[in-house]
Amino acid sequence: MALESKIRGDLREAVKQRDEARVLVLRLVLSEMKNAEIARRESLDESAALGVLGGEVKRHRESIDLFRKGNRSDLVAQEEGELSVLMEYMPPQMSRQEIVIAAREVIDAISAKGIKDKGRVMSQLMPGLRGRAEGKDVSDAVSELLTGSQVLQ
Repeated sequence: MALESKIRGDLREAVKQRDEARVLVLRLVLSEMKNAEIARRESLDESAALGVLGGEVKRHRESIDLFRKGNRSDLVAQEEGELSVLMEYMPPQMSRQEIVIAAREVIDAISAKGIKDKGRVMSQLMPGLRGRAEGKDVSDAVSELLTGSQVLQ
């Protein structure tokens, strides 16, 4: 798996450079990947590894929001630093327009007619977008397309 080996190599470099914050984040990610492998009882493929990484990114973003609400600027700065390390390993994020285009293609391919087909659309769409778009953004775009609401711009 290319992502895991890249993280392991970068971890070795961070240890050599005594970059404690980076070492902590990379060890956490590798630990989460190992836990996911144990839970699945098989090695992670690239998509699953990106899913684990995406989960960590999401967790850090949620923590940043909560710490901001609690006026904890020290913890916000720490979480943002960790998030920046994680984002180095994420593929480029899709724009809203790219998400809508991908959603329209799937909706047309499976002939989805209304919001009742949202589950089918999401199950077809998300594996291809994993790591490149947040599930909430994709879900919002699909809902708007299926209900005929204003989408895009």
